[in-house]
Amino acid sequence: MTASEAVENLPHRAVVERVVDTRLPTRHGTFRAVGYLDRTGTEQVALVHGEITELGTLTRVHSECLTGDVFGSTHCECGDQLDAALDRIVEEGAGVLIYVQGHEGRGIGLLAKLKAMRLQDEGLDTVDANVALGLPIDARDYHSAAGILADLGVRSVRLLSNNPEKANQLTRYGIRISELVPLLVPPNPESLRYLRTKAERMDHLLPHLSGA
Repeated sequence: MTASEAVENLPHRAVVERVVDTRLPTRHGTFRAVGYLDRTGTEQVALVHGEITELGTLTRVHSECLTGDVFGSTHCECGDQLDAALDRIVEEGAGVLIYVQGHEGRGIGLLAKLKAMRLQDEGLDTVDANVALGLPIDARDYHSAAGILADLGVRSVRLLSNNPEKANQLTRYGIRISELVPLLVPPNPESLRYLRTKAERMDHLLPHLSGA
């Protein structure tokens, strides 16, 4: 058995350690911020709103995106999706948002993502830009997210996502997907080409682009 297979076979709770649980008021509503360390020593956080249940919990697993989430970049839809997911969870009355650090640039890191963005400005799409840099198209892993859900007592989720691969990975790590809930935000002139590439080359479910 390889080292990666050994990690993959760990009980889900063993891949994360709960460190802190505290109240977090936000402009979207009030959450519990539950902080974890994952098996790599990376700090992770889950925002929990209301009384979540074991089955069918509305859940967003959101990949870290400094440019979109913090700086409001219009190159991607990440910041808009983050806001929309938090609003949807509060409207629902209960749910979880896991903010996954280490997923910057689909797992290639911030500086590599900026290099890929420069290549996109020069004409490559988001897939070919990563390939040109000798990097994976998508290096993200969702084992820690599955471990956090298991620690929170969640066994199945209604997943706020347009990405079937995210659902496949969570299923692989023991979290059942009872529903894939679309999280569609309107494209803008900067993001449209990027989103079309995700739909056409990465199998993201983005039907709202058909008329854009």
